[in-house]
Amino acid sequence: MTFEKLGLKPEILKSVTFKGYSVATPIQEKSIPAILEGKDVMGGAQTGTGKTAAFALPILNNLSNHPALSKHPRALVLTPTRELADQVGESFSDYGKFLKLKPVKVYGGVNIKPQIKQLRNSTDIVIATPGRLLDLLNQNHICLSQIEILVLDEADRMLDMGFIRDIKKILSFLPEKRQNLLFSATYGKDIKALAAGILRNPVSVEVAARNTAAEKVEQKLHYIEKGQKRHLLAHLVKEESWYQVLVFVKTKHGANRLSTQLLKSGIPSSSIHGDKSQGARTRALNDFKAGKLQALVATDVAARGIDMENLTHVVNYDLPQTPEDYVHRIGRTGRAGKSGIAISFVSHEEKKQLMQIERLLKKSITVEKVQDFKPVYQTAEKTAHSQTHHKPKKFKSNIKSDPFSYQGSHSQKRRRPSA
Repeated sequence: MTFEKLGLKPEILKSVTFKGYSVATPIQEKSIPAILEGKDVMGGAQTGTGKTAAFALPILNNLSNHPALSKHPRALVLTPTRELADQVGESFSDYGKFLKLKPVKVYGGVNIKPQIKQLRNSTDIVIATPGRLLDLLNQNHICLSQIEILVLDEADRMLDMGFIRDIKKILSFLPEKRQNLLFSATYGKDIKALAAGILRNPVSVEVAARNTAAEKVEQKLHYIEKGQKRHLLAHLVKEESWYQVLVFVKTKHGANRLSTQLLKSGIPSSSIHGDKSQGARTRALNDFKAGKLQALVATDVAARGIDMENLTHVVNYDLPQTPEDYVHRIGRTGRAGKSGIAISFVSHEEKKQLMQIERLLKKSITVEKVQDFKPVYQTAEKTAHSQTHHKPKKFKSNIKSDPFSYQGSHSQKRRRPSA
C-alpha cells in the first residue's frame, strides 16, 4: 500500500517522498490508520521493518492538526538507549521537516544544560531515555501535564535494562487521558503485564511471529574454539571482502580488546559500549556509517539504535545470554527490505546458549566451515622452541565432541549437539 492511501497530510507525504519511500511496510500499513484514529496500539515487529515511521508519521500528522495550547511537550517517546533516542529524534526531524513541530532529544552521558535550554523553548515532541527524563522532572525543567501521546519504543529492552521502576515514576507525571503506543520486537510475560497496565483497549498489530528473526537475514554459524575467534573474524573480513561488519561481544573490555586486535590485523575498527562517553560513541557510530570503519565492535546495549539500511554483515562473536537478544542483534542487518547475513561464532562453552536460540527460532542454524582457514596456535614461545629443531607439541583441543572439531569442508546442516 502506498503512503498516499493511509490518510497522511500532504506535508508528511512530501517528506516521505523526499526520503525515497513510496510503499508502506506491513507494520506501517497496519499501525498508521489505528494511530490516526487515536486508538492505543500494541505493535510487534522485527527490527528493521519500519517501526519508527509506523508511530512517528501519524504522531506528526495528529499533532499538526491542532495548535499547541502551551509550550509544554505534547508527545513523549521513551527509548532504552542514547543511540536509539538519536535515531528516533532524527526520524521525527526528517518526517516533520515541512511541519512547524519541534522534537527535542534528552538522554544521559552528555551535558544536561543544553537540553534544559532547548526545553525552555516551545517543544512539541520529547524523545528521552528514562534516567535523564527523571532527572529533568525532579529538577522541574520539564512538564509532562500536556502529553497527548506516549510511546514506549523497544519496550522489551527497557524492561531487560531494569527501567520498569523509572517508567512507572514517569507515568505518574502524565495526564490520565492520553493515547498510548507500545512497540516491541519480542513479547514475553513482562511485556504483556506492562501493556495491560498502560494500554486501553489496544489494537494489536503484529506483522510477524513473535520472537522471530527477519526473513531476509541469512543465518549461519561457525563452530570455533574461543581462542581462535579473533583469527577467524579477521580471516573472514579480509578473504570475503566484507565492506562493513557489526560485531557483538558480551563485555565492554572484550569490545576494546577485539577492536585493538582487529586494528593490528589491518582492519579499521572501533568499539562502542556504555563506558565510553557519548561523544566517543557518536564519533565511532558516525565513522562507521560514513564507511571510515570496516568493523564496529559493540555490546548489546550500545548497539540499540544503530540503523543502517546497507549493513550486510552482523557477527555474534560471543553468543548472547538471552535468546531474545539474538533476534535483536541480527535485526541490525536485513533492514528496509534488504538482505543481510548474520554469522555466529560458537565455542564449546556456548552450546547451551545456541540450543536456547534455536529453540526460540524453532529451527537449526546452518553450520558453515571455512575451508581455507588455518587455526593460529603457534605462540612466540613455540616458535622459538621449533627453531631449536625440537618437534613442537601437538595442540590438544579441549573440545572433544564433533562437530566442534574445526576441519575444512563445505557448509552442511547440523544435527543438534547433545547438551
